[in-house]
Amino acid sequence: MGGLVRLKSGVMTNDTIAEALNRSCHCISVDQVALQRSLEASLGESGAFSRLQESHPHLLAKSPVFVSREHIDQMKAVIRALDHVTGLEGFRDLALGWVPAIARSNHGTLGAFFGYDFHLTIDGPKLIEVNTNAGGALLLLHVADAQQACCQAVENFVVGRFSITDLETEFVNMFRRELALQSPRADLRRVAIVDENPAEQYLSPEFALFKQMFEEHGIDAIIAGPDEFVRDGKRLLVNGDAVDLVYNRLTDFYLQSPACAVLREAYEQAAVVLTPSPRTHALYANKKLLTVLSDAALLRELGADAVHATVLARAVPKTELVTEANADDLWARRRHLFFKPNWGFGSRGTYKGAKLTKRTWASILEADYVAQELVPPSERLLIVDGDQQSMKLDVRCYVYDGEIQLLGARLYRGQTTNFRTDGGGLAAIFTTPD
Repeated sequence: MGGLVRLKSGVMTNDTIAEALNRSCHCISVDQVALQRSLEASLGESGAFSRLQESHPHLLAKSPVFVSREHIDQMKAVIRALDHVTGLEGFRDLALGWVPAIARSNHGTLGAFFGYDFHLTIDGPKLIEVNTNAGGALLLLHVADAQQACCQAVENFVVGRFSITDLETEFVNMFRRELALQSPRADLRRVAIVDENPAEQYLSPEFALFKQMFEEHGIDAIIAGPDEFVRDGKRLLVNGDAVDLVYNRLTDFYLQSPACAVLREAYEQAAVVLTPSPRTHALYANKKLLTVLSDAALLRELGADAVHATVLARAVPKTELVTEANADDLWARRRHLFFKPNWGFGSRGTYKGAKLTKRTWASILEADYVAQELVPPSERLLIVDGDQQSMKLDVRCYVYDGEIQLLGARLYRGQTTNFRTDGGGLAAIFTTPD
């Protein structure tokens, strides 16, 4: 079934079909037994799924989200346009001038697991932000693989199935390519998966999945904090063994904390491959960049062609720097704005303008913030404990070298994305046929 489809009355596009399915389809859900089997097989640990459900009850959604092929094609165009812009000397000079000097080091890597986060609207997908160390991909693989339909008709209607094994191999090859881009003659023998206090991170279960994935492909892997690194001459070591590549899940994007001192020195001396790097964050994920990407005229001044400038300006909600000069104007328009810290991550420190108090506004003015035009997320209606509930959703494209590797969604209720909603969490995406 593709193109235009006639349902009962009138002609529906794939966009409206996806909307209708998100409102009314409860025919596809997660097979909990299959999910348990899949996760525990990957982790090699019986009982791991039950423990995950107890410790992270809202991490994995039980229902998928539907996205039209048209929206996916539009998201691909936005991703291509942003890659075009980040290759412009004028844009790079501007972006690197906003961040610490470490971001000017260019060791050739592209950056693993970019996350392009979109809200779906009647005017097309809107790029809310880019994350350069997006989590959730491996968990989504298992969630998507465990989807079950109530009947063959529904199963045949949606597409988007893939092989966990094939996609994990693609992910491993991505890391091998990152190593080769910086050190063409090196072999990927040992990877360190690094975050601050990794065992305490909400997505720590995914770190174990990454460790197992690497080891299944013959690559030694360790989960570590940045303060566990030591130097031995030119080498970077953890637990006495040399590390070839660091998979960076830190939110200290420019390695400024004392805990990152050894890693920072090794990175600056190109003694280890670090992906994603400070440079990738500076060129893609600093929230200040949204003020540029939403301004077609400025993009043209920086050297972008008309097509890419138009695509970005239409997709990125209008964003402004918060300054003392425009504070009164922004406050007056606050109900139509969303406020984000420039170097923030996730939903930390973000505020919907309508909820702002004078006290919070004063703290925003003292910090480094942008104000983005408010774009309400689309919704997914679900049955939770027998009741119909409306969930907000955003779509994340996991991207490497400009290509989408995986699509996922986050379902939630509240002001910002969260993992505190019954029935919410990471959700698989099904696409309408071409």
